[in-house]
Amino acid sequence: MKYVIFDLDDTLLDFQAAEQASLTTILTRYHVPDLAVAKRIYLAHNQQVWQQIEHGANRDQLLDQRFKIVFAKLGITVDGPKVQHQYNDLLGQGFQVLPGVAPMLTKLRAAGLVLLIGTNGVQDTQIKRLVGSGLANQFDHVFISETVGFAKPDRRFFDAIFAMYPDLSPKNTVMVGDSLASDIAGAANVGLPSIWFNPHHLANLSDVHPTATVTNFDQLQQLLLSK
Repeated sequence: MKYVIFDLDDTLLDFQAAEQASLTTILTRYHVPDLAVAKRIYLAHNQQVWQQIEHGANRDQLLDQRFKIVFAKLGITVDGPKVQHQYNDLLGQGFQVLPGVAPMLTKLRAAGLVLLIGTNGVQDTQIKRLVGSGLANQFDHVFISETVGFAKPDRRFFDAIFAMYPDLSPKNTVMVGDSLASDIAGAANVGLPSIWFNPHHLANLSDVHPTATVTNFDQLQQLLLSK
């Protein structure tokens, strides 16, 4: 094993915590009376948005309009791109590292592995979160869908990684992530082995099959260092 491509959100950083905190601030700022209902509406719509992006839809247009659509369902009129910008700024401040990540990365680096980030998201936001987490210097390069121009699971996202690391191959590389739909399916699309990080012991009801599954970072570290 030479290369490990890590997803970022909910694989290394606690995206759900950052998302909840950012949503609470945004919804409170615009005087939304029922935060719980508003969050359910947002999360359902946002899931649809990212599914469309992962299937090649216009990313900027969907993200710029998602808050306008959500607030409209709540009977509130807002400037969609403005709220999106405010949300990104807040999200960029959410960089809680999942317990066990930092020591694992240190050991993987010490073993000589080349560690890469492959994440779907907004360039500025993801870089702020990675730098704020203190993990940035553990990685040789960061690939973010906004800059790459394509989102996982599109094989063209991975083509950008292959272009920078020509010796990367299924024999010396693995993709690690929590999302079957983007991380594991994306790896399968380019013939790379994959490790599904599944700390919540979710059932795999999809037709996407990871090479291996782990539920904690001790298991992940052991698996990566054994290859």
